[in-house]
Amino acid sequence: MSLTDKLPPVAGRLSFDKPMKALSWLRVGGPAEVLFTPAHMADLAGFLAALPADVPVLPVGVCSNMIIRDGGIGGVVVRLGRAFNGFEVLGDGRVRVGGFALDGQVAKQAADAGIDLAFLRTIPGTIGGAIKMNAGCYGDYLADVFVSATAVTRGGQVVTLRPDDLRFAYRSSALPDDTIICQAVLRAPRGAPADIHQKMHTAVQRRAESQPVDDLSCGSTFRNPAGFSSTGREDDVHDLKAWKVIDDAGLRGATLGGAQMSPKHPNFLVNTGTATAADLEGLGELVRQKVRDTAGIDLQWEIMRVGTPLL
Repeated sequence: MSLTDKLPPVAGRLSFDKPMKALSWLRVGGPAEVLFTPAHMADLAGFLAALPADVPVLPVGVCSNMIIRDGGIGGVVVRLGRAFNGFEVLGDGRVRVGGFALDGQVAKQAADAGIDLAFLRTIPGTIGGAIKMNAGCYGDYLADVFVSATAVTRGGQVVTLRPDDLRFAYRSSALPDDTIICQAVLRAPRGAPADIHQKMHTAVQRRAESQPVDDLSCGSTFRNPAGFSSTGREDDVHDLKAWKVIDDAGLRGATLGGAQMSPKHPNFLVNTGTATAADLEGLGELVRQKVRDTAGIDLQWEIMRVGTPLL
């Protein structure tokens, strides 16, 4: 039986052999065997409950922290879409936001309401992805503002998740790879909207000064090898950073095919315009090997790599 024959009916949209390159932040990658965009949460839950357990499911957002390999992605890729973009002010510094809402947009909408989620402004991606990876910037983390989330499991169960369920750590959480965040409640300090917008403006400028914001990149490629606590908060006084060990290994600006470690920030893996996913992942692995050889440090990928290589 083909995968098409195993798919239950949906209210949303099913696309077959969907090119993922155009959806990828890095503009690389092969097709998704099936791409499902649910119409609403009940549509998603019903689909997953009826989908045979042997069919793999991969949730994606805007693919801002992901290398999609050139051979594409088998099974079903779930991308929530506009139906999951909601934003609602609840009071007491709380907002309810959709899992597909963009981090930067949430920061701006919250600022308009006098709620300080400014750290999200410079984090590319969606709220669902930010929860999954405990995204952070300049010392603030998603774990600091997370109250709860509504998610759908691979088996189609709608569940409420609390901080203890997610066990946030540095750039990670315990959220299963095939569980999909549909919405979340966040709580942050109150402030004057003008002050919060100015704070975001300053952060955007600071980021542009030190990072290749105009290049095709997913941001930090490797996690800092040390200097963080079990709560997930970086120890800002620790000097051991991924960019520093990469730089010390002489890899600032290193290239492989169309991939490059940014000359501006050596922990940013960049598609210069002609890279394949194999170029990007291959350069990342070369960096890991060189740092291992020169510093004895085993860098860990922060960017997800999904799908299969092109044979």
